[in-house]
Amino acid sequence: MRIYIHIGMEHVGADRLQRVMADKREQLAGKGILFPRALGPRNHTRLFMAVTDPDHIDPLRFNRGFITGDKQAGLYAEVAQALARDVAATTPHTMILSCSQLGASLARPSEIQRLKALLAPLSDDIRIVAHIDEQGRLLARHYAAQLMEGRATSLEVELEMAGTADWWDDALLDAHKIVPQNGQFLETQCPAFWLDYPRMVQEWEQVFGPGTVALRPYDETLFYSEAATDEIRAAFGIEDTLGRASPDTPPQQPSAAWLARGRQMNELLLKVLSTSDRLLPRQLWRKFIGEIAVPGDPIPPGSLVAVSKTFETANKDLRKAHPALTEACLKRDRARPAWTEADPTRGFRPTQYLLAFLWRIDKATNDARKTKAADIARLNDTPAEGSAPAPVPAPQAAVAQASALMTPLAMQNYEKLKTSSFRPHNRIGPSDEDQPGPAYTPVAPRDLPPGNSGNVIVGCMKNEAPYIIEWVAYHRAIGVDNFLIYTNGCEDGTTEILDRLQEMGVLQHRNNDNWKGNSPQQYALNQAQKEPVLINAEWIIHIDVDEFMNVRTGNGTLADFFAHTPDATNVAMTWRLFGHNGVTDLSDDFVVDQFDTCAPKFCPKPHTVWGFKTMFRNIGAYEKISCHRPNKLDEKFRKRVKWVNGSGQDMTKEAADNGWRSSKKSIGYDLLQLNHYALRSAESFLIKRQRGRALHVDRSIGLNYWIRMDWCDFKDLTIQRNTPRLRAEYDRLMADDTLRQWHQSGLDWHRAKADELHQNPEFQELYDQALKLKLNETERVAYALALDMES
Repeated sequence: MRIYIHIGMEHVGADRLQRVMADKREQLAGKGILFPRALGPRNHTRLFMAVTDPDHIDPLRFNRGFITGDKQAGLYAEVAQALARDVAATTPHTMILSCSQLGASLARPSEIQRLKALLAPLSDDIRIVAHIDEQGRLLARHYAAQLMEGRATSLEVELEMAGTADWWDDALLDAHKIVPQNGQFLETQCPAFWLDYPRMVQEWEQVFGPGTVALRPYDETLFYSEAATDEIRAAFGIEDTLGRASPDTPPQQPSAAWLARGRQMNELLLKVLSTSDRLLPRQLWRKFIGEIAVPGDPIPPGSLVAVSKTFETANKDLRKAHPALTEACLKRDRARPAWTEADPTRGFRPTQYLLAFLWRIDKATNDARKTKAADIARLNDTPAEGSAPAPVPAPQAAVAQASALMTPLAMQNYEKLKTSSFRPHNRIGPSDEDQPGPAYTPVAPRDLPPGNSGNVIVGCMKNEAPYIIEWVAYHRAIGVDNFLIYTNGCEDGTTEILDRLQEMGVLQHRNNDNWKGNSPQQYALNQAQKEPVLINAEWIIHIDVDEFMNVRTGNGTLADFFAHTPDATNVAMTWRLFGHNGVTDLSDDFVVDQFDTCAPKFCPKPHTVWGFKTMFRNIGAYEKISCHRPNKLDEKFRKRVKWVNGSGQDMTKEAADNGWRSSKKSIGYDLLQLNHYALRSAESFLIKRQRGRALHVDRSIGLNYWIRMDWCDFKDLTIQRNTPRLRAEYDRLMADDTLRQWHQSGLDWHRAKADELHQNPEFQELYDQALKLKLNETERVAYALALDMES
């Protein structure tokens, strides 16, 4: 007996073919062809649910009660018995199994092996059939389907991957987080790894054998016409004729505006689920998305031409290897302007809809908890012994020391990263960063006209006493004219230092202890927009005291950078994360001199590495200042706004409306980078983790933060060209006796705090664990992704 496994793909007519085969089931049986009913009347979803790895819980298993290992093992046995019973009863020469989820969800070799093991007792003659369409067209449909199921990220994820040679692995890098009760599924939130058709063929043929996979073209006109049975005959080697099919209508695609609404709604719903004990059944979730529908045109596939071009060469080779494929099937649509998320229209605000939905979510939670609570508590169960083949062992990390420290999931990510286009490296931009270069020359403060505040930094601080004067002196030395600093809850002398600097005419300090709302920082920024120093600024810069603007052109001043970007209104200053550099003790030496090892320049994951802060021209283009960027663009200014990256390159289309991190398309450090010293010394890290808490620490959160931020792989000494003029300005400020005394007092407070934390077993354990971690850049990315600490 020959077995055909029809694995989809999804959204290329699989559902139509399954309905036709179900209608023709008796006719097929008369020809010796079994299209079994026991696994599902049309789509054989029970087969799919039986063969996924136990920890790969998909929406079907979750909603149908097969989420625990023992229940899935029982399903595996039932499916095997049902197939054996049907084959024994009908003795067919051919069996067709059709499940579109198989191609779109089986991302692991172990799962394909489980499928083969289930069918092996029935036959060793197994063929795989998949229908495909051009990737841009299929992605537009697949993205729409994901949004209807709860996806929260936009197509920017796939567009950022465009051009990669490792689409399959890149798509799966972030696919590890499966939290069913929070709506987190690989199928819903992960990019479509299977659009990499050559890799899909390779994965399946590695298990079932060379030449066992046949790719077929999707022709919508044919599939939904009376001639659909002709494709069934051709795909599954049926020599006899089949009666004509009843014609049908292809599914209509949702409007781009509806999808924008759906994504924003999903983002909010996922946040509700992750921060509360609520549950949201899939049927109700779909109903919510249906209730916010608006008419309009769907996403044009031509707007995804960057993705289409990624696969053009491979598609030509596919046509040679799979003769059934047609030129029309793999020909991309005419290029359109690159995709951007549509206007959700009519002043759509997801929070308003959420308020209306909450009572229904709460009711569904009470009902769902009665049936699912026990299963959710047992998510870590494994199948009964002997019920299925063992999963393939996780690959090991290359470095023995890292292997001992990293989790199995981190090591799996490491193996993926080694051949991925997301693998971190330092091979972009200048290559002479390990040399500081000649010292920059001093620059006199600007003589500003009355009513002009010049270049203004607005920031917030809490317990930063040892670092303030260096930070202020440094930025004054590169051309910052004024500072507006807000503080709250300070105990270490930060308030007194800033008050003295205000008395000296260096900056303006505001107390923020009485902040309101969700964030003291956002409250401060809202208040800052009412201050004359900001109202009259030329450029506004929002950075923190652990961030230093490193201008890498000319004489290293803001004026030198502006000369390179005369028409820029917004500058995305991308972080370069600097680790502790082996420095354990808190010191009074300059931060920019102590810490000179950092992350690689090319490091698109985790997302925090390429976060940016914004320097923007004060032209009134945006209504609000937020942590990373200004927000709420006034439409009158849309044509005037120009965003540039740290290399002076235009990135307006990507950043004009939203976003707080650079991408592979927009990364640039050639002219300006933001040196981010998030840890400083190991003792400084301890104090930072304790700040604002009682003497208690969540060690896992603390260690995760260290893993994300302790980048010590590459030397970057470029900022040290500023040290002479930093020293001159620093010494000038510290000549003030009062300021110097408050600085010393703050330093003493931090040293005493470090000594106190060393005596606390929890903090000492965190300190020891942090210093024990020795990871290279690729291992660190893998570990950070596994910890799911992306912001």
